[in-house]
Amino acid sequence: MSGRVPVESTHRALAVLLLLTVCTSAAAGAPAAAPGRILQPVADVPLGGNPTRLDYESLDPGRHLLFIAHLGDSAVIVFDTQTQRVVKRIPGISKVHGVLAVPELGIAYASATGTNEVVAIDERTLLVTARAPGGVYPDGMAYAPEVHKLYVSDEHGDSDTVIDVRTNSRVATIPLGGDVGNTQYDPVTRHIFVNVQTREQLVEIDPANDRVVARIDLPGAEGNHGLLIEPEQHRAFIACEGNRKLLVLDLGTRKVSKSFDVGDGPDVLAYDSALGYLYVAAESGVVSVFKTNGGRVEKLADVKLGANAHVVAADPDTHRSYFPLKDVGGRTLLRIMRPGEETAP
Repeated sequence: MSGRVPVESTHRALAVLLLLTVCTSAAAGAPAAAPGRILQPVADVPLGGNPTRLDYESLDPGRHLLFIAHLGDSAVIVFDTQTQRVVKRIPGISKVHGVLAVPELGIAYASATGTNEVVAIDERTLLVTARAPGGVYPDGMAYAPEVHKLYVSDEHGDSDTVIDVRTNSRVATIPLGGDVGNTQYDPVTRHIFVNVQTREQLVEIDPANDRVVARIDLPGAEGNHGLLIEPEQHRAFIACEGNRKLLVLDLGTRKVSKSFDVGDGPDVLAYDSALGYLYVAAESGVVSVFKTNGGRVEKLADVKLGANAHVVAADPDTHRSYFPLKDVGGRTLLRIMRPGEETAP
């Protein structure tokens, strides 16, 4: 079992680390925030395993469980956000990329690209309960509750794979015509949206019949991979790996309303709906922080969180954000942050 580094003993060390990384970012010409002004450290917690790549993570806030894909170790790490410790490492999920906790089902799903499967994990027992075909290269996932279907980005198969979670069986394959980025569910339209990154489009799917109903062109996009739907303002945030841009798409008008620079290699996005706080995590280790207020979107800062800090999850109840880092002094860590003095509730 992984030990926890006490919160009190990490504040000073993390503040120094953030100061050094922010100064480095500023020296390189990138905008940067002073430590504590935008994000403050809470703790660094060892995750165990080998210092290899970590990929997606997903939070079940009601159960206080954070599921982290340890791609390099073919394992899913289960982290308790209340006790701040690893409670289990689930092995045998080959080259796991995506994870998605579905609280209403009590199941976390993991995409295993090594075996091209989607694996179901019972959140109570933390045991694998089912496996289903996931396509050629299963990656990100989204759940449409009305139809009990899981939609899986088949990045190299140019499609979305559809799995009926009641039977854990593949029920459809939806051709998309290009390399697929992240897939997200929109509770307003009850539709699925998917990035098709080689076509610079956001594709809309109707889960009722698993058909493409719209293709939205994204001017200014290059390699649109990361995706987050904000239902309150009915807009999509789209992270573009090819040109380090964040696009803001109005899902009502289907038009890009704004574009922002972010860190090199933007990947995963997370949203604290209670604060209107948006995080864009990049492969370069830069996390771009935005504040949304009604229809407005304002960039607050770029903050250097650590090498390969390309994954983030946010808890709207505690306002903490979680950044898994693959190699900090030869070990994996979960870097936990909270809003700084200017943004604290």
